[in-house]
This record gives sequence, structure tokens and C-alpha cells, in this order.
Amino acid sequence: AAPSAAGSAAPSAPALPPAANPAAGVPPELLNQFNALDCSNSTQRIDYQSDPAKPAVACSYDKEQGLWNKFALGPVAVNGADVSKANAGYDTQNGAGWEVQLTFNGKGSSAFASTTGQLAALPQPQNQFAIVLDGKVVSHPYVQQSITGGNAVISGSFTQSDASNLANVLSFGALPLSFNQSDMTTVTPQLGGDQLHAGLLAGAIGLALVIAYSLIYYRGLGLVSIAGLVVSSILTYTIMTLLGTGIGFALNLPAVCGAIVAIGITADSFIVYFERIRDEVREGAQLRPAVQRAWPRARRTILVSDFVSFLCAVVLYICSVGKVQGFAFTLGLTTLLDVVVIFLFTKPMITLLARRKFFSDGHPWSGLDPKRLGARPPVRGGRRRPATSAAVKEA
Repeated sequence: AAPSAAGSAAPSAPALPPAANPAAGVPPELLNQFNALDCSNSTQRIDYQSDPAKPAVACSYDKEQGLWNKFALGPVAVNGADVSKANAGYDTQNGAGWEVQLTFNGKGSSAFASTTGQLAALPQPQNQFAIVLDGKVVSHPYVQQSITGGNAVISGSFTQSDASNLANVLSFGALPLSFNQSDMTTVTPQLGGDQLHAGLLAGAIGLALVIAYSLIYYRGLGLVSIAGLVVSSILTYTIMTLLGTGIGFALNLPAVCGAIVAIGITADSFIVYFERIRDEVREGAQLRPAVQRAWPRARRTILVSDFVSFLCAVVLYICSVGKVQGFAFTLGLTTLLDVVVIFLFTKPMITLLARRKFFSDGHPWSGLDPKRLGARPPVRGGRRRPATSAAVKEA
């Protein structure tokens, strides 16, 4: 806060007659600078107070009147770091509306008491003190008496937003801030488009290879995995479209890489479940009970695997910056969707297909042919022969 030596009256102050000589006590050099300052010119609205120990001029915009005011300020009397606390509150006792409540530390308390005592003896508008941030006056209340005790209240025609903004300026305006450039990539539009197209092409090739492998190795079951990949892709695209603008997500090359990795994660979940079912069939179980018995073990494995992938995505998103976060976001989102698809689509679909004769009878093109899988013949009564008994008999 710096004492205001000259300037227009505060918007929150009552109408008072101006002082006979508001420039009294202003050094001639500062007065010349004050007279030459044109706050309506944006090129002149700069931070003139490079040295807090010296007087300076500053500008302030009056929203109510739509005018720029200019001030001749003395040296900084109370540093913002000496403000311990600043809150916006509503005066319910006197009905004065919104106000800003200040608390100073020991150094700030004595400096503020001394400054307000000096200002209170001056005529209007010299009895104002200016709250300055980055060379601009954000508020300039007047004082009528010395304010002691380390607490003060700034009141006036504040709205809740005005009071909160001023409290934030007083609370955080003096904090030392520094910015480090964490990520910057500059590419031409053509190069960026070529990279994105290359990533999408690589994803399409990877998806085609997964589909081909599923159909060749799992045959009829491969159709289930393909349908699951389609459902997962639709959900991923829909969520990215809905959330993209809100969270600043863009489909760039790292995000495409995350989607390509997700294809493998989703396909892996299908493989785990399919292999559990085929293991049950190899042991001589019928398809429907094999589907039910395979699910608990497959579910446990899928959840553990997806949890590890999701945890890695979260850590990478938190610890990284820039485009790497796009990769982590896509990986985490598709991992979550893999759980949704495997539980709400794949498992019910397999259960329904197990009732179809094509799959339940082990058609050669179903992917569950007992002969092709080398299944053991079931024992009488339809119960599966225990593996230990089979091993003894074979011995």
C-alpha cells in the first residue's frame, strides 16, 4: 500500500468538496510526471514504481464512471507481505454490504497505524492510500483516523465479486511467483498433420492385425473380440468428444499412441477370458458351465492387469506435462473402458453365445472345438474327471 498524494476521490467515498490544492506536498519532478501521464493511453499504463522506496505515478480504472484516474504515490508504506490475512465478508450488523477485512503482522500493524495516522490529518483526496498491484491502483480508500490494533476493514459500494477480488489481491498479490517453461513444441501445420496421419495409420494397421489374429486363432470367438473393440472405440470417441473442450484435450500424436496401446490392453482382456474358457473345455467341461467357471479367474486377472495400467496412467498424467499428458489421459480412459466393456458386454455376450448350438456343440469354426483343443472325454454322469485321477490312470 502506498499513500496517495493526489488524484480523484474514491468511488466508495461520500461526496466531499475537493481539496484547495491537491498537489500540495508533491515533489516537482513527480508532479511533472503526474501531469504528463495520460492513463487513457495504454502505452503509458506501465509500472512506474520500480523502486518501492521512491515516489511514483500510477493509473486506476473507475468501472462506475468508465474513466481512468491517475495518482501520485509516495513510497511504499506497507508491503503486501505484511498482510497476514484478507477476507471478503458481508456486514450483517450495520448493513453496510460487502467489505474486506484485513489482518496485519507485527511489522505491518505498526506501519499501517503510522501511515493511516498521517493520512487522516490530510484533506480530501490526499487522505487516501492506494493498494497497488503490478503498477496499477486496484483500490484507493480514504481514512479518517489512525487504524491501530493490526485489523482494518475496507468498506464501500462493493459487490461480492469486487470484495473477493480485492481480498485475493491483498492475500496473494505479494507472493513471489516465478514461471518455468515446462514444454514447448513448434511444428508447421503440414508436419503436425503428417505426424497425426502417420499415427492414425499405425493405429489402423495395429487394429487390423489384432482383428486378423482374433479371427485366425479364435475363429468364431474372434467376432466377440472384434465387437468388443468396436464398442470400446465408440465409447472412447464419444467421451473424448464430450470432455475434450472442457479439459483441453486434443487428439495429437501422443494421444493416438495411447489409443494404440489401449488396443493391446483391450485385446489382452479378451484373450485372458477366452483362454480360461478353453482350459475348462480341455478339461472336459461343457461350454455353458465352462463359461461360468472360467469367469471368476479371468475377472481377477483382468482387474489386476487393468489396475496396474490405470495406476501407471495416473502417475504419468500427474508427473508429466504437455503432450505426454494426452498419452496418459487416453491410456487411463481406455483402461477404464476396458473394464466396462469386458463386464457389461463381453461376459454377457459369451453367456448368450454359449447357448447357441454352433458354439455349445463345438463347431470347428467356433473356436471351441474339443477335438482341436485336445479335450479329455467327460466321465459318466456328466461330471468332469479330476486332473489328479486322470494323471494316476495314465501312469
